[in-house]
Amino acid sequence: MPVVAVGQNGEVRSIPTFLGVAAAVTLVPGPAFALLLQVAAVHGRRAALANIAGNSLGVLAWGLLSAAGVSALIAANQLAYDALRLSGAAFLLWMGGRALVGTRSRTPAIAVSGPIAGRQGSLQPIWPAARRGLVNSLANPKLAVFFVALFPQFLTPGTQVLPAAMGMAGVIVAFDVLWYGMVAVVVDRFRQVLQPRVLRRVERAGGAILLALGIRLATEAR
Repeated sequence: MPVVAVGQNGEVRSIPTFLGVAAAVTLVPGPAFALLLQVAAVHGRRAALANIAGNSLGVLAWGLLSAAGVSALIAANQLAYDALRLSGAAFLLWMGGRALVGTRSRTPAIAVSGPIAGRQGSLQPIWPAARRGLVNSLANPKLAVFFVALFPQFLTPGTQVLPAAMGMAGVIVAFDVLWYGMVAVVVDRFRQVLQPRVLRRVERAGGAILLALGIRLATEAR
């Protein structure tokens, strides 16, 4: 990746290059995308948007930690990295197992439509969905490594690191909100017309993906 110079005020001089990197980061499926699909399929658009907000807050937090040097410490310290990696894996395994078990014990709220669905919309787990997005983002060690690997290539000596790091993190969040928001709307539309048994299969598939990602994260070598 070419080095992109940043001015004294933190502005990125090669904006197209950075935008391309940010778009690629957003479009590559990962734990955040899998969790979003599961939340959108089960709880609908409002919960999915809350999940996106939580994930975005986590990305901004990693940008701040990167500027403060914490990300570099985690990336360089094997014990800290492994602790974060296993925490993230445990969270994904818990979410995946919860999704698989949940489909056997209940009829999803996604089966409800019409006026009743409108009244139940206020009961959707908005805050839990946001919290899951935040935890999933903060417990992802790859974000720490990503910010350590990405940001220095867009900085030059003398750059004000904090505004530059937060600005680039903000661009990534903007891409996330745009792309994930579109996915949430599409999934919610399908959710309103599919039969409950099909939706339960979607939830199981999402749970299986989360389990697979959790197992991979727990067992992968650095």
